[in-house]
Amino acid sequence: MVKRMKTDKKKRPIAVSVIAVAIVVLFLIRLYQVYKPLFLNNYFRGGITGPFFTGWHLTALGGTLLSTATYLVLSLAGIFVLIGFLRLRRWSWVLLMAWTGVSLLISLVDYFYSHPNYVVMASNVIIAFALNITDVQRIYGIRRDDGSPL
Repeated sequence: MVKRMKTDKKKRPIAVSVIAVAIVVLFLIRLYQVYKPLFLNNYFRGGITGPFFTGWHLTALGGTLLSTATYLVLSLAGIFVLIGFLRLRRWSWVLLMAWTGVSLLISLVDYFYSHPNYVVMASNVIIAFALNITDVQRIYGIRRDDGSPL
């Protein structure tokens, strides 16, 4: 009988896969938010014409391009965090927890004062709960095996 080789590789809990899927969902939503205003205003067909600023204020075109660029940066940052998260880096857990907290706060403000995005809210809640599972915290070095925090 052949003996199995022992590996020191950490086994990922199922919650890590759930978080990765939620990050991919958020990435796709952010990409949609990048392209939607550009399609609605026919910037792909007619091109970008007009000023971005009038005095010290953004024009409608400038505001659209600023929000589009912001969502593009957020989607690329999400992919960066996803790569670190799948490689089981501690910094990615910390960054994702902080990002999720800020995103939940922004989602709550949008819920009360604007048009809420329920998919983003649900994804962030799933990520927040999954990040706080003991096995996930152990694998990222946030919590020791005896259950006490580092």
